[in-house]
Amino acid sequence: MQTIRTLTLIVATLTSGLLAGVYYAYATSVMPALNQVDNRAAVDVMQRINSVIVNPMFMLTFLGAPLATVGAVALVLGKDTRSLLAWVAAAAVLNIVATIITIALNVPLNDQLDAVGDPSRLGDPAAAWADFYSSWVNWNIVRAVAHTAAFGTLAWALVLLGRKSV
Repeated sequence: MQTIRTLTLIVATLTSGLLAGVYYAYATSVMPALNQVDNRAAVDVMQRINSVIVNPMFMLTFLGAPLATVGAVALVLGKDTRSLLAWVAAAAVLNIVATIITIALNVPLNDQLDAVGDPSRLGDPAAAWADFYSSWVNWNIVRAVAHTAAFGTLAWALVLLGRKSV
């Protein structure tokens, strides 16, 4: 049981950290760079990013973070690991909130941007980009912070688990 618990915590920590890193990269480089190019190009590239990011590796990470964290909560309910429960439960809430933000807010904005159609035929690319950019970036930052906090709480839970094992 200890091995399964530890591996589940490691998977939850790694997937949370990977998502935090992806969203951090968007916040600090991808979106600022796209906001500096021609609006038509920004719409085109973001539509392409939204298409290619839905791939098995990303989806495994995207769904793996909340699922592994919830699994980790179940695995720390015993008397010997109850001290980890608050940390792991907090991470689960943070990962679930970030996932909900993505599904309920970022994905619909992506769909809205995709619905404008072919950027080369777009009458007002500046309006399409403006309608998308600010809200998407703001919600991206919120989910990046949530996944980063989840990563930190899970890392601390692993430290505490390690102290119990020594």
